[in-house]
Amino acid sequence: MKSCWIVTKDHKNVLEFRDVPLPQPKAGELVIKVHASALNRGELFVGGVVHGGPEKLGGGEASGVVHAIGEGVTGVKVGDAVFGRVRGGFAEYAVMDIAQMMPKPGHLSWEEAAAIPISFITAWEMIYQFGKLQKGETVLIMGVSSGAGMASIQLAKLIGAKSIGTSGSQEKIDKLKTIGLDFGIATRKPDFADKVKELNGGKGIDLVINGVGGSVFAECMRTLGFRGRLATVGYVDNVFKAEIDLNAVHAWRLEVFGVSNAHLPASGKAEAATGFKRDVLPAIMDGRIKPLIDSIFSFDELPAAKARMDSSAMVGKIAVKIA
Repeated sequence: MKSCWIVTKDHKNVLEFRDVPLPQPKAGELVIKVHASALNRGELFVGGVVHGGPEKLGGGEASGVVHAIGEGVTGVKVGDAVFGRVRGGFAEYAVMDIAQMMPKPGHLSWEEAAAIPISFITAWEMIYQFGKLQKGETVLIMGVSSGAGMASIQLAKLIGAKSIGTSGSQEKIDKLKTIGLDFGIATRKPDFADKVKELNGGKGIDLVINGVGGSVFAECMRTLGFRGRLATVGYVDNVFKAEIDLNAVHAWRLEVFGVSNAHLPASGKAEAATGFKRDVLPAIMDGRIKPLIDSIFSFDELPAAKARMDSSAMVGKIAVKIA
């Protein structure tokens, strides 16, 4: 089958198309014929915690039709339309753990369904599982035009929380307001704390999602209120270190956490998928939540899709039509 691999060469990630055997499901797994996948910056990032090696079959999420079922798998049959996190979504067939499988809503396209799993489950972890965002609270989303940013806006809205986002582009902010972003700040600099508190009625923020990196970490900390939480989920700026005000952490009872699957065991991934299905999937099934698709590329155009992601030009998710 045709597949696309992410390969690190000379400190750069490149894509290589390869012909590999069709995967076979093990116990607790199924194999899907992939209709669509989507791009995620984490696995395309050189040296990133997600990539974790010199090469890997790309694609962490997909939608498609069940092709084969492994031992012990129930509740699904060959031919069913599904979506979820997978191993090797940049291929004609991909392996999916049964814990990650979700039925594809009929009103979503294959590309829309494929654009949900990673960004929205990551957002669930940041907002529900660890961020514990509540109705009436406020979340600040750094780099709000990313896939995780787009998902975080919608999950905050679902909870009844207010969202503030930063982006270097006012045009991107305006587009994201159409899916529920309450306030936007057009900046790429660590100069937003006072403005954020002003937008929040003079109060500190309850939860910050930092998808930008170390260059804004200290400023993010300055936005937090009492018992504020800060999630680290990306390094678009390639800055991995930052100063931390321990006195503020101590006095204001702050929490700092990271969200990554790099060292998360299968049980942790299954727990996140279960929570997502409980808290968010019903809103996807009934149409209250719908992913924002930036662009769709064909399988052969994957290098062009990667170039668009590398340029940070997207608003929302970049999808790939496989079948």
